[in-house]
Amino acid sequence: MGRPYMKILVPVLILILAVLAGGGWYAWQHRGHDHAGEGKASAGKTLYTCSMHPFIVKDKPGTCPICGMELIKKVDGGEQGGAQSAGQKQQAEMLGHVSLSPTQRVMANVATMEAKRSALNKEINAVGIVQFDQSRQAKVTAWIAGRIDRLHVSTVGAFVSRDRPVAEVYSPDLVATQQEYLLAVKSRDQLKNSPIPSVSGSGEGLVASARQRLMLFGVKESQIAELEKAGKPNIRLPIYTPLSGVVIEKMVQQGQYVNTGDVLFNIADLSRVWVEVEVYENEFPNIHVGQQVEIRSQSFPGRPFSGRIAYIYPFLDPKTRTVKARVEMANPGMKLKPDMFVNAVIKVPLGSAIVVPVTAVIDTGTRRVVWVESQPGMFEPRDVQVGQQSDDRVQILAGVNPGDKVAVSGAYLIDSESQLKGGGGQDHSQHTGMKPEAKGQPAPAGHEGHTAPQPAQPAQPAPAKKSLNMDDMKM
Repeated sequence: MGRPYMKILVPVLILILAVLAGGGWYAWQHRGHDHAGEGKASAGKTLYTCSMHPFIVKDKPGTCPICGMELIKKVDGGEQGGAQSAGQKQQAEMLGHVSLSPTQRVMANVATMEAKRSALNKEINAVGIVQFDQSRQAKVTAWIAGRIDRLHVSTVGAFVSRDRPVAEVYSPDLVATQQEYLLAVKSRDQLKNSPIPSVSGSGEGLVASARQRLMLFGVKESQIAELEKAGKPNIRLPIYTPLSGVVIEKMVQQGQYVNTGDVLFNIADLSRVWVEVEVYENEFPNIHVGQQVEIRSQSFPGRPFSGRIAYIYPFLDPKTRTVKARVEMANPGMKLKPDMFVNAVIKVPLGSAIVVPVTAVIDTGTRRVVWVESQPGMFEPRDVQVGQQSDDRVQILAGVNPGDKVAVSGAYLIDSESQLKGGGGQDHSQHTGMKPEAKGQPAPAGHEGHTAPQPAQPAQPAPAKKSLNMDDMKM
């Protein structure tokens, strides 16, 4: 029994040893060559795709056969352990870009302009009304009761001078006062030689008292001197105006009796006028006293007038929501008439700033976007913060740097192209100011606070597109 068993056991052991020896030799020959490494080696081959058309996949760099955009490296989701690779970040960033071929650029009328830092002046346009300069207005009044015997100014609009009388008045009180003055002068001459000091000094006091009464009646020093020289009273008292100007109102007629203090004429000097301009409350912080103002009138097209802001009224008109500013200015030839409507242009220097055309800024309601040409034919959106606007230029506070080329025409078409292609992975509803439901797109499920929307209406079948070369596509 022992010998047959040994005959069977020995060959079996020899076979087992042979198998083990062969396995060891095979493992030694293939050490360090595992399947995972082979998988990585096969997956290490670089592929290229289009950021706008991800189904385009090529094994070498080039351009997209659809849009002509430069291909970028394709990144597989299995390569990342949790953090995005540089290629994925580049692909995510490029999704927001829009590429235009030269033909598309011409058809969309896309033009660019370099953003520059330059001085910007804001112009505030306002309306105004010409007014009298209140510091150059006066009233001619009667200083004594009497009768207007002569009227040298008979019409409104007549020019009067302060050196010429405008009327002559007869007054019994004035004649009596003149006679008292002449008697006081005669008494002073008779009493000045008296040896008694009190008597000789009383004559001078009577003259001074009578002179004071004449001056209170409006008699000038020169008229008193003429009265003393003539030795007889003047029946009519000339009335002078306090300033030279134009008669804007006449209230008396020749032969009319007037009382003390009655107004005879209103005089205004129109060599200088005021213009009261109305500035809206949102532009009020940009104006200040001493600012230069250009006044334009439809009566004199092409001939502006110049003035300066002299006063800003401290109250707001609740009906028009405007603040009035007073502009003082010369009126050569008296061309500007009171109550005339004019236009005012106030130039406010804003200093040096980055300036782009207004057409380059797209206002979505929630943000402002400028399309910048980062590469030839490649446009990227940038959120900008705008400042003041002057005519067709706008101030950029943040978002654009000097030297950046911005799209000044066709920007809305570029923005529309970006929206049609999904906005490059951005929040498209934020860009357009619309909710996903408003555009027929269901809200993503599984987010907290969002319920599943009703199924959208079936979309109309899209028109058939031109067939593409499927050799360049790897689905």
